[in-house]
Amino acid sequence: MRPKTRVGRVERKTHETQITVELNLDGTGQYDISTGIGFLDHMLEQLSRHSLIDIKIKATGDLHIDFHHTTEDVGIALGEAFTQALGDRRGINRYGTAIAPMDESLTRVALDASNRPYLVWQVEFVRDKLGEMDTELFKEWFGAFAQAAGLTLHVETFYGENNHHIAESCFKAMARALRQAVEIDPRKADQVPSTKGVLGGSL
Repeated sequence: MRPKTRVGRVERKTHETQITVELNLDGTGQYDISTGIGFLDHMLEQLSRHSLIDIKIKATGDLHIDFHHTTEDVGIALGEAFTQALGDRRGINRYGTAIAPMDESLTRVALDASNRPYLVWQVEFVRDKLGEMDTELFKEWFGAFAQAAGLTLHVETFYGENNHHIAESCFKAMARALRQAVEIDPRKADQVPSTKGVLGGSL
């Protein structure tokens, strides 16, 4: 049977960042996100809204140095909360695929919530900066999230000219793919979606 709640809560504290994350996989896309990095907040709000995963994030970090530690650690903490909420991943669809346009940009995300983390990143930005944020940090965020969430994650932007649009199409495509992957299949709600009976390792 479908569990009543699939929620996760993680507190991550290091010398570089202090982060609290709460999420509900069976939410409605409500969010309350504050990382100190405006554009990252905007992307995570898109992730919540389009995945229907409720997400709360409060993060403070060493932004006086740069945005790297906060960006990466938010990805780790959110992924850990995601893993916690999924539990043994019983009953989920497991796979998700989505293509998201954002004006002139188009991105495809395919993922497997297999508990075998791996990132394939085929995204090119046209400039090194998006406002004050280094565009190379998006790969860091997706990699950290995939690792902690146990996702095999493929992100491919086919084309795009505007950095904002490229990044947003990545997050929206992943949101839709996540929504698909974590939904419970009522025909297999009591089974782990693997011939092994567990997720992780070789299948």
